Amino acid sequence: MHLLQMTDTMIKRSDNCLAPERRKEIIELIRKEVKPALGCTEPIAVALAVAKSAETACNGNRHEMLMRPDSKLKVAVSGNILKNGMGVGIPGTGMVGLHIAAALGAVCGKSEYGLEVLKDLTPATIEEAKKLTEGGKVEILLAQTDKKLYVEASVIAGGHTATTRIEDDHDHITEVTLDGKPLHQASAKDNKGTTNEAAEGKTTLDYHLTVKEIYDFATTVPYDEISFILESRKLNLALAEDGLKHSYGLKVGRTILDSKLKPVFGDDFLSFAMAMTAAASDARMAGCTLPAMSNSGSGNQGITVTMPVIAYSLKNDTDDETLARALTLSHLIAIHIKGYLGKLSALCGCVIASTGSSCGLVLLNGGGYEEICSAIKNMIGNITGMVCDGAKVGCAMKVASGVSSSIQSAVLALNGISATEHDGIIDKDIEKTIRNVGRIGSVGMQRADNMILDIMVCK
Repeated sequence: MHLLQMTDTMIKRSDNCLAPERRKEIIELIRKEVKPALGCTEPIAVALAVAKSAETACNGNRHEMLMRPDSKLKVAVSGNILKNGMGVGIPGTGMVGLHIAAALGAVCGKSEYGLEVLKDLTPATIEEAKKLTEGGKVEILLAQTDKKLYVEASVIAGGHTATTRIEDDHDHITEVTLDGKPLHQASAKDNKGTTNEAAEGKTTLDYHLTVKEIYDFATTVPYDEISFILESRKLNLALAEDGLKHSYGLKVGRTILDSKLKPVFGDDFLSFAMAMTAAASDARMAGCTLPAMSNSGSGNQGITVTMPVIAYSLKNDTDDETLARALTLSHLIAIHIKGYLGKLSALCGCVIASTGSSCGLVLLNGGGYEEICSAIKNMIGNITGMVCDGAKVGCAMKVASGVSSSIQSAVLALNGISATEHDGIIDKDIEKTIRNVGRIGSVGMQRADNMILDIMVCK
């Protein structure tokens, strides 16, 4: 099942072994940006902020205090949080949207769990959360902020008001107050992406990565330093298998693998990879209670970064070390590109994630640095303009399209074919090419982002 029918697909090793201190920095970045997340991360960020406020205001007695007539949840969010939280399924509830996410955060959320804040939900707590929403106790507002990722959640209960603010990252709590008095404060990143904090507050750009250094790291780092990345396989493969087993969302993954449709989709690696990746997205966006291994704050991006690479490993019996190196490369390429876009933008995250997985596939098939650069350029020359119109079950279709482009780009790169500086936004220099994508997604598509939100809220 080799993409190029190669007889030897051993990973080419770089001659440049990074210093231990630099390896430690890059691993720090991976651990910061690659973490388990239960449910779509925008409503989960809301649930996390509300959970922290509920813990602060209620002092361990949530049930009684939240059900009092004067209790209320008031949540202000940025436009991109609103856009991505309106139509996505909340795990285990059969419901969608920020209201139920906020209510669950108040009733059963535990802030210590981070992006898995709702993993202790039960049928009883779901019913309790529904009572809060049905009783009109949850208010969702559009915050007046220029930040793409912003949540300010206030819990009013028992004569106290606790407020938690999340900024820039889905789990980055910058302030907690009780009755107006600060209990916790941390620096939010300014518009240049800088911060006064150390590792916790550093942006991806603060790590000054390049594609060359990512390649050197992935191919030379001692295996025991990156073996943890295989947790991506465990979590995201479980999601894919669940998505194939059950009729989630639009059933994109199940449909692609339907035996009756083999004359349409075929029975090859392309269809298998598309189906496995889409099935994981089907499950996650429709409220599956299994966590995803996220990338850059996005579960769907984490799925798309990893599942085509994992699918290839399943078809070719890839050993753990080889897979770990390919997944490390895939994750880091996506993190690097995403650093120029920001956590939320008008550009669909599966474009970036698919670029990462394309590089992982190139590495698994014996490609080196030049072929990886070609794969990135091929991807950027293909589906860069795909817009994000909110998180929803339909994201699985975009994920499947991204995987198709990912494999196509890898095959072309492995055959010595690459988009060139004469093609659109592609530059001869790979880093300039990546920065071009960042400018388009973060600045050039801002008007489109505003228009998409207007259309969505006025339907």
